[in-house]
Amino acid sequence: MSQNQVVLLKQMIERAQKQIEVASKMIEKIGAGEKVDISSLTSSAARAPKGAEVESGGEIVEGVFDGVNMVGNDGKLYTVPANYASKSKLIEGDILKLTILDDGSFLYKQIGPIERKRLRGTLMQDDDTGEYSVISQGRTYKVLSASITYFKGDVGDEIIILVPSDKQSTWAAVENVIKSIDSESASYKDSDEEDPLDVATSDLL
Repeated sequence: MSQNQVVLLKQMIERAQKQIEVASKMIEKIGAGEKVDISSLTSSAARAPKGAEVESGGEIVEGVFDGVNMVGNDGKLYTVPANYASKSKLIEGDILKLTILDDGSFLYKQIGPIERKRLRGTLMQDDDTGEYSVISQGRTYKVLSASITYFKGDVGDEIIILVPSDKQSTWAAVENVIKSIDSESASYKDSDEEDPLDVATSDLL
């Protein structure tokens, strides 16, 4: 059994324990003569993970995000769109639920985010592969190119990343980019182009 599967099983146990606590409190209220609504509890229990299950609207699989893909509790690897991972700021260890619709569409939902911590680092890029990474506190973390493109990051920029707070990881999520002065001013160094400020000013004359 892989480490990701162990993490997922622990998450399942925690959710089951919470459901038991809620059910116990409901029983106490019923015993005291209070009215309670158990529909939400029974519906969530019906969706308890069992590898891959079929639910109304599609097949459901839960799994652990490994930095790029979701490792399903059915032992399979599922591709997570880079744009979704970047927008959701997913990090290694996050628990996801994948709904596979009848038409083959994949719908992901983050259902178990793990604890995170922020780090500051410097953006680097491999000359051969073009892949981005961030160096922070003596460690190198891989980051998704989609995240760097979204924040318009350049090599040398300061990057704020998110990583698991209780374990080492290979990948990090990009939370923000602090542009370096050199990269910000580079677009204005071309003497063949008019200064944008001059153009804007001339339009007003």
